Amino acid sequence: MTIRGYFSNLDISWTNAAVALTAAVVSFIAIHGAVRLFRRRLDQFDDERAHKPIVEVLRHTLARTSNLAILSTSILIGVSMLDLPPPWNQRIGHLWFITLGAQLALYLHHAIAVTARRYFRVHGKGLENDQVTVAHTLMIWALQWSVWTVFLLAMLSNLGINVTTFVASLGIGGVAIALAVQNVLGDLFASLAIATDKPFEVGDAISVPEFFGTIEHVGLKTTRIRALSGEQIVIANAELLRKTVHNFKRQNTRRVQYTLRINPATPHELAAQLPERVGAIISARDKVKLDHVNLTTMDQNYLEYDIVYNLTDANYGLYLQTQQAVLLETMQLLRDLDISTAPRAQELLVQQPAANDGGARRPDGRTTPQARPMH
Repeated sequence: MTIRGYFSNLDISWTNAAVALTAAVVSFIAIHGAVRLFRRRLDQFDDERAHKPIVEVLRHTLARTSNLAILSTSILIGVSMLDLPPPWNQRIGHLWFITLGAQLALYLHHAIAVTARRYFRVHGKGLENDQVTVAHTLMIWALQWSVWTVFLLAMLSNLGINVTTFVASLGIGGVAIALAVQNVLGDLFASLAIATDKPFEVGDAISVPEFFGTIEHVGLKTTRIRALSGEQIVIANAELLRKTVHNFKRQNTRRVQYTLRINPATPHELAAQLPERVGAIISARDKVKLDHVNLTTMDQNYLEYDIVYNLTDANYGLYLQTQQAVLLETMQLLRDLDISTAPRAQELLVQQPAANDGGARRPDGRTTPQARPMH
């Protein structure tokens, strides 16, 4: 079929063509002007309003408005003013879907990039390390490809092409690939989870049941940790997330609990004074909040006090200095009060044999020596 034959069933007068052309020109001017006006209003916002999420996304997304899409939309508006025969109205409908769908996919493409970049900038505390860069690049890439894949399948379906078999084939192929590299994919998604949820970051001191160390690097498949003993520990991301991780860098306070044992023969008056005196020693330290000092155990061996206080600063060096000072002052207090921390003295009673028992005789006639009492 020639081009002349393809358009032979169109019956368009010059008047209708002029109306359609006028509508297309007016539509182009109106749409282009509206987009520019909206973008200008967004650019005039102050810094506080300009950095709001929705404003930032709209400003960067509208900047990607395609002039070709505006021109195509204007032409379609003008063509819609014509009374077209049945084959053409369906074709115009397909062109509407492709034009608007492509522009919408382009908007989503850039909105995903802006949103993800903002998320990592806010939650990454301004640290553009390798973990953040790799993670947000992978996430943006995956989401953007998903948008264009959905648009391509929707466009083919709108054109009358059956995409069911194609989608099923993609699903089967995806399952086969996922099964083949499930360990790698598991570590990859674990890396994305670490980057987005941030249970720990580079430089954090963490503890898991098997080791304690500092995070050095979070990669796509493994995390490298420098142990306290000096060696580097390499562990898969998925394996690390399955463990209970203690992050000490995010510790805001520190709870200190220990016991003090004294001799059970300590007089009642001195034992009653001890909680208040020890509590005064602890409360006098900086950044310390006393919880309690109480006598909790009493038996024949010792009296035991349970002592708990909280440090408002979780610094480990401060904890060591504070605990050392408290223990030294407590030692001096016990010495001043003449309170002993030694347990009750143990006595061993050795029973001597009766005088007329004599020594036991051995077969050769000699006498076995007597056992002596132990002191």
